[in-house]
Amino acid sequence: MEYNVNRYRDLLIDENTRQNLVSRKSIDSELDMHIQDSLAITNYLDINRQKIIDIGSGAGFPGLILAMHCPEASFTLVESDKKKSAFLSRVVQEIGLKNTIVINRRVEDVGQDSNFREGFDICTARAVAPLQVLLEYGIPLLKTGGRLALWKGINYLTEIEAARQALSVLQSEVEEVFQYNLMGERDRAMVLIRKHQNTPARYPRRVGIPAKRPL
Repeated sequence: MEYNVNRYRDLLIDENTRQNLVSRKSIDSELDMHIQDSLAITNYLDINRQKIIDIGSGAGFPGLILAMHCPEASFTLVESDKKKSAFLSRVVQEIGLKNTIVINRRVEDVGQDSNFREGFDICTARAVAPLQVLLEYGIPLLKTGGRLALWKGINYLTEIEAARQALSVLQSEVEEVFQYNLMGERDRAMVLIRKHQNTPARYPRRVGIPAKRPL
């Protein structure tokens, strides 16, 4: 994995001169932090040999980092921004990640596509949207019994409380929350949500609606 990560770092630093994927002021420390945070899930959930979809992959956190770390798992990276998805595809090709595909689409559309809907064991999302919005993005992509894994900050309890209705409508529940340190004392939380039943056909709603009118 070390060689792949080093190559990825070089590609990201190069791409960062064209589009602002990470802070340019302290890119080395920023990258180390993002990589460490991306790998946090492996402390709490066995993702080996799982079918995983990462939504809002951006610069590749956590999807690309996890794909390099877990070659026996399969990854689908969803990124709606054309330039960012092109960068992700370039990394996948140049590093030779055989377990990863990149999709340049809105996640609401992907969630209604029978090629992807209810087809994954795990859905990941880091720094994408509030929890109640991520539920509508991610739950429809999961098989019954699958897990939504969300990277959250110190306000995770407030987000969970705001998502009570969404959890009920989408027939899922918060299974576990793991707190861990990244920059300070217990400043991060990994929220794992279990899907219990098939998602009603109307979800996710059309593009833009989950964010504008959260459940």
